Amino acid sequence: MPAGSAAPAGRLHAPKALLRRWPHLPAFFGEAPILPPPAIPAADDVLMIPVGAAPPAGWGGRVLRLDPGPFAPPALGGREMPAILFAAEAADPVASILAQPAPPLAPDVLRRWQAALRAARLGGPPGLPDPGAAALGCAPGEAVLVVDPCDPALAGAVAALVTEAGERAVTVRDPFAPTRARPILPETRPGRLSPWTLIDAAARIHALPGAMARLAALAGIPVAGPVMDGDAMLGALVAAARCVDPIRRVPVPFEEALALLGAWRRQEAENRRIAVCVGMSFWKRRRIASALASSLGPPAFARGAAEAVATAARRDGAIAVWASRAPRGLVDQAARAGVPLLWVEDGFIRSAGLGAGFLPGASLTCDRRRPYYDPRAPSDLEVLLATAEVPPELRARAEALRAALIAGGITKYNLSGAAPVLPATPGRRRILVPGQVEDDLSIRLGASAEVRGNLDLLRAVRAAAPDAFIAFKPHPDVEAGYRRGAVPEAEARALADVVLARAPIAPLLDQVEEVHTITSLTGFEALLRGRAVTCWGQPFYAGWGLTEDRAPIPRRRRRLSVDELLAIALILYPRYLDPVTELPCTPEQLIERLREPRAWSGGLAAWLRRWQGRAMARLLPGRG
Repeated sequence: MPAGSAAPAGRLHAPKALLRRWPHLPAFFGEAPILPPPAIPAADDVLMIPVGAAPPAGWGGRVLRLDPGPFAPPALGGREMPAILFAAEAADPVASILAQPAPPLAPDVLRRWQAALRAARLGGPPGLPDPGAAALGCAPGEAVLVVDPCDPALAGAVAALVTEAGERAVTVRDPFAPTRARPILPETRPGRLSPWTLIDAAARIHALPGAMARLAALAGIPVAGPVMDGDAMLGALVAAARCVDPIRRVPVPFEEALALLGAWRRQEAENRRIAVCVGMSFWKRRRIASALASSLGPPAFARGAAEAVATAARRDGAIAVWASRAPRGLVDQAARAGVPLLWVEDGFIRSAGLGAGFLPGASLTCDRRRPYYDPRAPSDLEVLLATAEVPPELRARAEALRAALIAGGITKYNLSGAAPVLPATPGRRRILVPGQVEDDLSIRLGASAEVRGNLDLLRAVRAAAPDAFIAFKPHPDVEAGYRRGAVPEAEARALADVVLARAPIAPLLDQVEEVHTITSLTGFEALLRGRAVTCWGQPFYAGWGLTEDRAPIPRRRRRLSVDELLAIALILYPRYLDPVTELPCTPEQLIERLREPRAWSGGLAAWLRRWQGRAMARLLPGRG
């Protein structure tokens, strides 16, 4: 833990509004309690406020100002949750920290921190193009850059930098200058670029003191001019930094906090291109708005294809469409208008409850090509599975994640309830057949002509394995009465040895040797647990050498290990949202949340939906 994590002497106070905005604030100060401000402060009372905020009228006690400095979090709608803070009883905490002698640090430690900062690419106004060094016509680390401050008052000072830089220097706009500010040097290149494109390109930067010079120095770029040594600056800041995971509300190392902020920055950049959503059910819109928000705010929600296309064209952005609820004509209208589509569906670790029960999910898949379950052509997921490298560190993370999934019994919905113990079946192999929702798009697009429904699947499995012990588990959405796919009990029991009503899936996977499915995610979950899987349809996990495929997909030729499949399908491809803070999170953090019932209550809409499902199951044929 850095030295800066020790709480200052005295009683700590914070305005209630700040604690609502930053509920993880106490974690920055260890065990020290944080109290509401007293009406009359005592001599040792310390009020914490962000830089730029004013203390309450009449406050006469000490003031501790808080600033994320160069590590400010990206704005995700109205949420800006710092993971790194600096605190000092000074108007500018960062300046006061940098004014102190920097502690000596080993060069390899500094290089590691600089690499982490470069990977996170924090700093700079959001939304600036970040094309890399080639945009400046050079290789990485090759250019000598002059930064035009776009401020006429600094013309003399910046002219001296131009002379010092030499004739071959490239002059660029300061990314931190106001948007409407005009360059003051005639040779300045047009357009604003991300500071990280400039840092990628630079062998040396000539800049006046300011945010650009500081960021370049922190990243290890030599900066000519009156700028503090970058190594000393980084060492001083890391020594004083308070670093916290805002989701788990625990202190974390500096590099972990940087990586978290970098992941948020990447998601904010992806979200900026989404202008409007369509096909989103009313009960999931708040969660979708949080998941797709950027510094521009949340996307709009449209009621139909024409409104969605018009809004996206006006905002020069993309349409996020819930894949199974795409309005008629959307694809053609969007293509004619040149508007890109982003196909949205639930992720593979979703919640502790049913989506059909109006419980918003905590993971999403967002695919630029097509829904991940549509095998007619490659999706983004299929392209990743066919091409993505899985380096050793990612493979190790996937192996640990798989172990956590198995130990926690984690599946897509994580329903409660005790699983029945299957009877002993000496000499008979045990097969689990998971039922599916028969009008689901994954069945309509991914089923074979011969096996298109649950009864078809049961008949096919019994014919293929006449002596096996077959356990049939109906889909929970069907059992709850929300969706179609019920198999008449007499026919199910004539084909299966046991029909498992309302049983959680994970304990069942521990009791069988095989899973036979059309396209169910249960097949994927079985692979993670080392079970043999036969696919009668074409799910995303088929065709990579891990399944027996009754409907092969010839274009899928790559052979993957289970951990490579998991790394791509559960780490690289989906996005996860913490259901409590509604901040982007990792699959590991979501697994921790699954142990907290309060995160999955669902509210009044979910309660009414459960009542409706029971009524529909009694009244409508084909329901559970």
